[in-house]
Formats: sequence, C-alpha cells, structure tokens
Amino acid sequence: MMALNGKILAFFMLVIGTVVLARTASVRLPGNNQGYEPVQPIAYSHRLHAGELGIDCQYCHYGAERSRHAGIPSASVCMNCHKTVTSGFDAFLEEREAAEKEEREPQRIVSSELRKLFDAVGLDEKLEPTGELGKPIEWVRVHNLPDFVYFDHRVHVAKGLACETCHGPVQSMERIRQHSDLSMGWCVNCHRESSIAPEGHLVEHASTDCGVCHY
Repeated sequence: MMALNGKILAFFMLVIGTVVLARTASVRLPGNNQGYEPVQPIAYSHRLHAGELGIDCQYCHYGAERSRHAGIPSASVCMNCHKTVTSGFDAFLEEREAAEKEEREPQRIVSSELRKLFDAVGLDEKLEPTGELGKPIEWVRVHNLPDFVYFDHRVHVAKGLACETCHGPVQSMERIRQHSDLSMGWCVNCHRESSIAPEGHLVEHASTDCGVCHY
C-alpha cells in the first residue's frame, strides 16, 4: 500500500511539475501552437493589406459573417484588385521614372509573387486567359482547432467581437501567425470576462457550459 501511495504521489508531482514548466518556460503543452508562423506559397503581407491599405478583414474572409468558418479567400477575390495591380508600388514608380527618362511608354511590371497568383487563375505573361485551368494555391492553415471543438465565427462576428480579439494585431503581421494559444482555458476566460461589465454587472451571458463547444 505504501508503495502504491508513493507512485501516486510521484505521478501527481510529475503532472504539477510539467504544468509549472510549461507556464514558466518555452515548453508547450500538446496542442498549443501559439506563435505558429508557417511560410506560405505566396508571400502575402497582412501588414500591407490590412494595415497600410486598411482592407477590412471580412472583405477577404467573407465567410466569417455567414458561416462557421472564416475561410481562405479564393483567388478571384485577390483578382478584384490584382487584375490592375501587378507589382509593388516601388517597382511601379521605378519603371515609370525609367520610362520618362528613356521617353517611352511604361511597361507592365509583374512581381514574382503575383506571378504565382496569375498562374493559379490561368493567365499568361500578358495576363490573358490561357484557356487552361490554373493550379490552386495551397495555403498553409495557421489556426486549427481540434475536431472535438465546435467554434462558429458568425456568432462571434454578430456579437461585434473584433477579429483582433482572437487573431491579435494582424495589421502589423508581415506573415500571419497564431497570436493566442486558443486553449480551452483561454476561451472560457474570454466568455467569463465578456459577461461582466466594468461596473461588475452581468450584461450578456456568454455561456461556459461544456455542451456549447463540445457536443
């Protein structure tokens, strides 16, 4: 019996030690992908599009308002702008200045990254349709909740929750990364805090019932 109690005590000490280490060091518990920042097939800059240009998140991620998933924008959404914008502004200015000095018409400049987009939608070097299907862009998913978790974007958007609440300062991210740990405790604390007004009164009940996210 004494040996069994000793094993139980050792087990609990190991669990407590693991939790303390995970909170105080860079060690992560399983499933914690906070800071995950994969290289994408196209170097898309959220800092440029959402920050400098001020494009609303839901212009591209329009699914967030009407479905569970925010979704990855289709290439056709990108082409709404990039059928005319084919390079960075600096490259455009350099070509315009060179054309003025050489007394010629400016040529279209196509950046190497946007060339990948045009290939995906089946456009040739002159940005004319090739008549062939392009190859879809294989974006790397960044935020990935476990299968046993139910999360609905449209409910949170309808309540006026800002995208930055979960996704962090996207406007300053050159490459998108997972800002929050998206753990159960993080979500539960958010629900608890959103139910309490600054003066301490309950304003709207954000459920912490297990069956809301795990059913």
